[in-house]
This record gives sequence, C-alpha cells and structure tokens, in this order.
Amino acid sequence: MDALEFKEVFEEKYVQNQSFEGMNDVIKIIEDVKRNKDAALKEYTAKFDGVTPADFKVPQENLRKSFESLPDEEKKALRTIKKRIEDYQETIKYSDQDDGEFKYVYHPIEKVGVYVPGGRALYPSSVLMTVVPALSAGVKEIHVVTPTFEENNITFAALYLCGIENVYTVGGAQAVAALAYGTETIPKVDKIVGPGNYYVALAKRLLFGQTGIDMIAGPSEILLYVDETVDLDSIVYDIFAQAEHDANARTFLLSEDAGIIGRIEDRLQEMLDDQPRVEIMKESIENNHYAVVDYRESLLDLINYIAPEHVSVQHRDSDMIIRNIKYAGAVFEGHHSPEAIGDYAAGPSHVLPTDRTGRFSHGLNVNDFLTSHAVISLEKATFDEIAKPAMTVAKREALDAHYQSLKIRTE
Repeated sequence: MDALEFKEVFEEKYVQNQSFEGMNDVIKIIEDVKRNKDAALKEYTAKFDGVTPADFKVPQENLRKSFESLPDEEKKALRTIKKRIEDYQETIKYSDQDDGEFKYVYHPIEKVGVYVPGGRALYPSSVLMTVVPALSAGVKEIHVVTPTFEENNITFAALYLCGIENVYTVGGAQAVAALAYGTETIPKVDKIVGPGNYYVALAKRLLFGQTGIDMIAGPSEILLYVDETVDLDSIVYDIFAQAEHDANARTFLLSEDAGIIGRIEDRLQEMLDDQPRVEIMKESIENNHYAVVDYRESLLDLINYIAPEHVSVQHRDSDMIIRNIKYAGAVFEGHHSPEAIGDYAAGPSHVLPTDRTGRFSHGLNVNDFLTSHAVISLEKATFDEIAKPAMTVAKREALDAHYQSLKIRTE
C-alpha cells in the first residue's frame, strides 16, 4: 500500500477504535486499594498471580544473594550497561542557570515509584532503564514494585546492583494504586515510572494528577525505513524482535523501492516458522505488520504522523532522512544500530512514547526526575522599567490589588 492508504488504515484501526475496555475493573481495584491498602493487595496478588505473600517487601538478603549467585558474565553485563546509561544521562542532565536577576534551579524528586514488569518473564533491562536515570537525577528514595516472586532472580540482582532497598512483590493496577495512595507497607510516591501491561497503563491514566506519571504506554512499535543496500536477514530479525514482544506489537516497513520490500517480506515468511516465539510473532505480523511503498516526501510525512516508538533508518540517505524526522521515541541509524541494542545497552532509556504520543512527549530520561522553578530577584531599575506595562494589564483585568501591589513600589 502507499502512504495515503496506510494512513486510512491506521486511523480506522488504531486511532478511531481506541478502546478503554477494562477501565471500570481498574477503577474498582484502585478504590479498593485506596480503602483497604495491604489487605486489598494481598487479595489481588492471590487472585491474579496465585501467590499470597506474608510480606510484600523483599528482604535485602534476597537481593544480595540474587546478585552474588549470577555468573560472572552476567554481573559484568549488568555493570557495563549500568555504566553506559549513567554516562549518557550525565551528558543530558539539566543544570542550574544564573543570570543575576533571574535564576532557574533544579531539584530531584523526593520519592519515586518504579514499576518493573514480571510475571511471564524477568526484565533486568527495565530496572536499569528506569532506576539509573532516577539515581543520576539524585532521587534519594526509590520504591520498586514488580510481580516477581522467586527468592533469587536477575531482576532482584539488577536492583541490588543499583543499591535499591525498597522492593515489593506486587504488580498490576493494584501496584500502581499502592504507589499513588500508599498502604501500610508501600509509601505514597511523588511520581510513578516504568512500563507495564494494559491494566498498568489504564491505572496510570486514571491516577495521573494524584501522582506524577511518566507516560501511558501502548503496544511496542518499530518503523524501518530501508533501501536495497540492507541485509535481508538483519531486517527480518529487526521485525521479529519487535513482533516477539506480544501479539499487539506493531511493525511498519517503509521503502521507496517495492522490490526490496517484496524480498524482505518473502524472507520473513521463509524464516518465521523457525522462531522460538513463532505463535506470538505470527499473530503480531498477521494483524499489526504493514509494508508501505511511496515517494520519500510521503514516507517522511508518514513517519511524523505515526511518531513511532522506534525508527530504524537503514538507507544510503540516512542523514537526510533523519534530519526530517521530527517525532519519534528514538531513532536508530545504520546497520550497527539496531533497535535491540537500544533495548539493552546503547544508553538512552528504552521507556519511550507509543501510540503517537511521541508527537508531544519524549522518552524517559534523567530530567524527568527533576523539578524546577525560577528565582526572580529584580533590581529597582528593572522593576521601574517593567512595572508600568504590568500595571496597565493589571488595571485592564480589573485586579486592583495586583495594580496597587505594583504601584506602591513606584512611589
């Protein structure tokens, strides 16, 4: 299909038919946790996870043993990735500005809650991609919730490496509600970050304002812009890497050349049945995989329309293409920058905007854990210069006390 045809499909399938199914169930869970606190958490953990923990908080000894029991290669991998993320966050961290009469200052958020997915799999990468930026910002109190119930595991190991002591084995919408309102065990936090499932996303949507929320994440996405210079198998594995997340994961394959699209699609079908997560991948590719062939101008417009979570540009004109990308969670350029390296070790966080929210938001980073405010300290000469226009506007707005507060300082 061409870009115009695809836009019509995208609008109908993903924009106009956005569903809030399950919202009422999540509202009930939130209200229950707000009222009944730990008792409600135990009930939902037993119901949804089949576990009834005597105490949600993970003993520090379990965190330590989790790390110490890792093979040396895995310890080294976690340390290397942690350092990569720290170095990147330091390069982009905001710093105080002082211009004499005006200052702009930053402070770390006091308490942050981090949701780390668990359940079907363990995600130490999500620990590093959420916790390390918070540590780089100087957050002193970090509370982590995760539906991970083994005594020793690599998620706990990553948390130990980061020095996190407050870890709780609870997940789902109930965990988000616990962080937002506080329970006997889990304290109320100022901001909640981290990826989760559909119900976690609904809870974050509902609780925005009660506490800070990083973003409302939808299904994962990758858009690949390619030409005939690419290696077919590499592109196919880039598509597979996205499709194996879950059946709703979206892949978009764009090119100005119909021939390369056809060869990639043929190779994809040849390789698909041999993949370990073939059933999930087949469902994703059947329902959420699109190939688009059009002129460059139309394809660039399409990228900015979708604002994909990940954009991979593997094309001889990558520099020109990337200069024209305005909206994306993260952009990966060239054969040696596959999206998968961004999931683990490149440096920027893999917590990125989806569902077109990249048109107005950005990926999680150190600055999302900072608050800021201006400090205004005017000299008399500056005040005298700007007081009259301020008084004029105050008078026009019929706010007399504002007017008098200014006027009395000019006399």
